[in-house]
Amino acid sequence: MSFGLKNNLILLLLSLCTSLFAGFEASVLYDYTASIECLENPHKPQYDGGIITNPDLNLGLEGWSIFGNAKMEHRQLGGNKFLVCHSRNQPHDSISQKLYLQKDMHYTFSAWFQVSEGEVPVRAFIKTSSGSKFVGAVVAESKCWSMLKGGFTADESTPAELSFESNHTSIEIWVDSVSLQPFTQEEWNSHQDQSIEKKHKRRVMLQAVDSRGNPLTNAKLSIEQKVSSRMPIGCATNKNILNNKKYQDWFTSRFGLTTFENEMKWYSTEPSQGKEDYSVADTMLQFMKKNRIAVRGHNIFWDDPKYQPGWLYSLSSSALRLAAEKRAKSIVTRYKGQLIAWDVINENLHFSFFENKMGADASIMAFKYANQYDPSTLMFMNDYNTIEEMGDQVSSPANYLKKLRQIQSSLSKGARVAIGLESHFRVPNIPYMRASIDKLAAAGVPIWLTEVDVEKGPSQALFLEQVLREGHSHPKVGGIVIWGAWSPQGCYRMCLTDNNFNNLPTGNVVDKLLNEWGRRKLQATTDDNGFFEASLSHGDYEVKVNHPIIKNPSLVHAFSVVPSRNSSTVLLRDSP
Repeated sequence: MSFGLKNNLILLLLSLCTSLFAGFEASVLYDYTASIECLENPHKPQYDGGIITNPDLNLGLEGWSIFGNAKMEHRQLGGNKFLVCHSRNQPHDSISQKLYLQKDMHYTFSAWFQVSEGEVPVRAFIKTSSGSKFVGAVVAESKCWSMLKGGFTADESTPAELSFESNHTSIEIWVDSVSLQPFTQEEWNSHQDQSIEKKHKRRVMLQAVDSRGNPLTNAKLSIEQKVSSRMPIGCATNKNILNNKKYQDWFTSRFGLTTFENEMKWYSTEPSQGKEDYSVADTMLQFMKKNRIAVRGHNIFWDDPKYQPGWLYSLSSSALRLAAEKRAKSIVTRYKGQLIAWDVINENLHFSFFENKMGADASIMAFKYANQYDPSTLMFMNDYNTIEEMGDQVSSPANYLKKLRQIQSSLSKGARVAIGLESHFRVPNIPYMRASIDKLAAAGVPIWLTEVDVEKGPSQALFLEQVLREGHSHPKVGGIVIWGAWSPQGCYRMCLTDNNFNNLPTGNVVDKLLNEWGRRKLQATTDDNGFFEASLSHGDYEVKVNHPIIKNPSLVHAFSVVPSRNSSTVLLRDSP
């Protein structure tokens, strides 16, 4: 810390404190933990089961019923008791429990599953008179227990039934440690606030005293954050920014992070074989450097067959491998040390252009190429619907992690691999979003929301705010990029401004949240003992103290708020 002062003294007490200031605190804290390991014994039910009767199955069949035409029995293995569903004829034949849902409540669900043989997807559903609602899924294995974690928001107050499904009717489904915990919207918001306090902020106590150490009562403090070390939040851009002063001014006044929408993609940089053209990407990068805006590289490879340079389609497998390595070497070495991350391969869960042409190890080879030429940069696998659409099991958290493990296991130790979640939402299911990130976070690698937008509709701005708040507050999300690059013909799915760069409702949401989360100016008054206490975001601050006995109120005192679990006290005295 550096301070400049002569005629007064400031005592700063930077103490870690996880409790909130004035405001609502949830009576039940959210449990962000999840397991992605297959364990010999399941963990205990989260929230002691919540509203589930007999959640740990220690009371036999109490609370549980047959759903469909299956048979149910209570078993014990070692000291663990659980339910088994067998003699199934239809995918929905299983066990169930009747519940009552409260409208607009957020429900987080977890349970542990095992199957009698193989590796089998098991899904959880909530059924009401209005229909069936998907809750979550897991790939269950034999001889060990796997955790399913999911969630949903109730659309109505109604009787409901929790049940499980698997398309493999020949297998037994074993169930244990079931939990369904409801939260009000107020409680859910409180979880976000509490997480932000721990993740992005620290309690700061300032004491103003004179040169003899006497407290300055009712001293006026002007506190300004000069440098923010908050989680990076950015927005995509495209080449339109290069020749549009209004676009430049609007963007640079808000964001310190961007991703180029198309300008680094292979079809943009090498439209004809052997004729590379990085001029647009280079010019954009220079503009961003000039304005101190960090850039994520997007992307080295895209697995969608629709978005390839035309000349790739006719290449043989061996020729494509050579071209792919050349592509990776060219673009990664060109921008080495200038980008904060790369999307190495895009949408390789949904598409398989390179796998079909080069072999099943195409994604692995893409990461090997990228890591070989720039081992220090964070390398992302980037895909969609892992947190957006529950019904898209191709990119479910379980399938995402399975693919990621394949890649990780083939790379050298220390390779920097990360999870990129595109986050293209229609109607967000926020409890499912949170639970899915919980599961992904158990992999222990960085997670970013890389292309956040919401489908156009009357609730677009509201839904965008919900998604951004959930992403920003989650303990394991490290950054967010909004997919709102401006084009006069219209944006990809969501614009933030009109063509005159006046904010649309979505832009107003972004401005509101950037102001709420970003640099702060704060006016305060000390108490009878000269103290003022606040919760401040991590970063560098300057403070001015104004009091009748201070001879030079223009003196600026600087301090930093940094993440720490240790309390620190800095005492600054007048020079004699």
